[in-house]
Amino acid sequence: MTAGRESILRQGAQEMGLGLSDLECAKLLAYGDLILKWNKVYNLTALRDPSQVLTHHLLDSLSVVAPLQRQCPAAARMLDVGSGAGLPGAVIAIMRPDLSVTCVDAVAKKAAFLRQVSAELGLRNLNGMHARVESFGGSYDVISSRAFASLADFFIGSQQLLAPAGVWMAMKGKLPTDEIEQLPPDLAEVFHVEQLQVPGLDAERCVVWARKSAA
Repeated sequence: MTAGRESILRQGAQEMGLGLSDLECAKLLAYGDLILKWNKVYNLTALRDPSQVLTHHLLDSLSVVAPLQRQCPAAARMLDVGSGAGLPGAVIAIMRPDLSVTCVDAVAKKAAFLRQVSAELGLRNLNGMHARVESFGGSYDVISSRAFASLADFFIGSQQLLAPAGVWMAMKGKLPTDEIEQLPPDLAEVFHVEQLQVPGLDAERCVVWARKSAA
């Protein structure tokens, strides 16, 4: 089963332009196993099937690694908001050891899970924090979310945490045209929307890139 999952993971990553090292592949699969293990006790995610965790969580999160590399090629501080089981934050931490990734979630057990992931997989660059983003502190070069809230709510709730030259990275399903059009002009400027193709996932995906408005 593990060999089959590894093959699917490697092939899917390759289709997205990512060549996984043996260590990256092992850590991603181990992370998926931890999600399934903890799911038996804690409700981390609605998915219980290993193949769905592979496609809907691991590959889906891997789909933003190449776009993130283009937008943020250097070492930086990243905040993943409403991270849940660590998606995409934990996956990005595995793939980008140069990034310091903080995953924040309002549910304590999800933050505890991420601290366990960090310890078990030796991810010194991954930290799980239990807090509401509105009351969180710090300054981050990239702030990400995955189906967390509307763009306006995401930007408003985290704007105090975005560094002056920082960017928001919002993972979405269908292109959120209405949400983009309804953004207050003094809040944020969407400068790029990138369509994503996730192997094995028959659903629309995109990532919305934004920065603070200059106004």
